[in-house]
Amino acid sequence: MRVRLLALVSLFTVLSAQASAPQTFSEAKKVAWKLYAPQSTEFYCGCKYTGNRVDLKACGYVPRKNANRAARIEWEHIVPAWQIGHQRQCWQSGGRKNCTRNDPVYKVAEADLHNLVPSIGEVNGDRSNFSFGWLPVQKGQYGSCLTQVDFKSKKVMPRPSIRGMIARTYFYMSQRYNLRLSKQDRQLYEAWDKTYPVQAWELQRNQAVACVMGRGNDFVGPVNLKACG
Repeated sequence: MRVRLLALVSLFTVLSAQASAPQTFSEAKKVAWKLYAPQSTEFYCGCKYTGNRVDLKACGYVPRKNANRAARIEWEHIVPAWQIGHQRQCWQSGGRKNCTRNDPVYKVAEADLHNLVPSIGEVNGDRSNFSFGWLPVQKGQYGSCLTQVDFKSKKVMPRPSIRGMIARTYFYMSQRYNLRLSKQDRQLYEAWDKTYPVQAWELQRNQAVACVMGRGNDFVGPVNLKACG
């Protein structure tokens, strides 16, 4: 297992060293395809994918409503674009399009690969801009997928193995782009950060993304930019 992880880190490093920090969300998605190619595992349910097609049967995913969207990969902002933008003046004067066109800070935040992950399209759509939180377990909403969405309360409970990473991503984005977190959200993410400590795959991802962005997520751990080539 250790040899396999080292091999993946090496491959991630080679790929990321060939890239440069994206300036737009469109550019970020193109880079992300290359970054995640060695693993090809989507975020919310842990399903494998090839190209942009998800192997739903292999991971026991059962579409809730939209089978076509469930079968494809989409790129998801862990901290939603809405949450990044709605605290900024550009959003009040024209929404996401206006922010993308006229707010350079928003453009950089929207393209930040530390906040971007591959997701089953249906779950990405269902999550929308809902906040994360605790929910009663509703087995079978997406088959074997452990992520749950409550449309009434507009809350999402992610599967356990990604809760810590979500928390540390929120801390990073809040610090980097001066995003305000509610007291309730901060307490939740502090609890997740403590309960679900950094894992090997998260360190690996942080290093790979840092090689592209030129900086790591300090809430995950240190990175070695000299190793990027």
